[in-house]
Amino acid sequence: MSASRASPTIATEPLIAALKAAGEATRYRILVLLARSELTVKDLTAILGQSQPRISRHLKLLAEAGLIARYPEGAWVYYRIAEGGAARRLVQDLTALADFTDPTLIRDREWLAAVKREHAAEAARYFTANAADWDTIRSLHVPDAAVEATMLRLLGGRPVDRLLDIGTGTGRLLELFAPLYRQGVGIDASTAMLAVARANLDKAGVRHAQIRHGDIMKLPLAAGSFDLVTIHQVLHFLDDPGEAIAEAARVLRPGGRLLVVDFAPHALEFLRERHAHRRLGFSHEAMAGWIGKAGLDLVETADLGAGDRTEQLTVTIWLARDPRLLVAEEISGMETA
Repeated sequence: MSASRASPTIATEPLIAALKAAGEATRYRILVLLARSELTVKDLTAILGQSQPRISRHLKLLAEAGLIARYPEGAWVYYRIAEGGAARRLVQDLTALADFTDPTLIRDREWLAAVKREHAAEAARYFTANAADWDTIRSLHVPDAAVEATMLRLLGGRPVDRLLDIGTGTGRLLELFAPLYRQGVGIDASTAMLAVARANLDKAGVRHAQIRHGDIMKLPLAAGSFDLVTIHQVLHFLDDPGEAIAEAARVLRPGGRLLVVDFAPHALEFLRERHAHRRLGFSHEAMAGWIGKAGLDLVETADLGAGDRTEQLTVTIWLARDPRLLVAEEISGMETA
């Protein structure tokens, strides 16, 4: 993260249009709410006590002014404040001026809390319904704490600007790595799991991460936009893990890193039959091949065994890096030598 970057600006006419869009009571309340949490039209209707068409109209005007962004997720559309640049800074500055002793804003926060409690309850119901499957798989490998400690060790303590967690599931990695990144994004194809992730991140107080619905084979993200990409226990569900790694490499910035966590090769066929695993683990050679084909350098590999019992699994962690920045630095060093 560079402190020397110029502050983003907005041309006069778009700035005036943005201020006009924000300068209406309901729309300002919406911005204050979205600065705290991403929400749907249904959520905002419940919080603000206004009709769906009216709320939709306000959201349309805010989106046209560039102050908020919309993200479809199955049958729902989630709204959040603009992701970056001057528009986000403008919303943050405007909402920071809010008087939170104002009775209207107090009421909005109370209703927001009620909506979040309902979201958490829905997520808990889904988690409970699927907990047996997850507990079965957890019992087959080393404790999650050991895996997470190794991931943290491999990454080190250097902060990053943007992190992407592919197949974010419960959002655990966004929570674990929260102290390391400025902005985090979690992508998952399951709207039910996204609800779990949102509830978990909200409970953990992680405000600088967002959750999005998307196809991990065709990420709805620009190339070269993340410093760190993680793929945790996802590849064994896929027909073509190499394609997923290539897509992850596409969104890495020069010098960015990819962290992959999955199982080593095993023979537990019931995981394929009962738990939808398409692949029964990955060898070092196969993973190195996919990583190399994606244009990345394999930096380090760590195997975490679960003991001597043959029915237990080994978890493998692969850390790779995009070499482009390193090459540029080497060339620069040769030229100045």
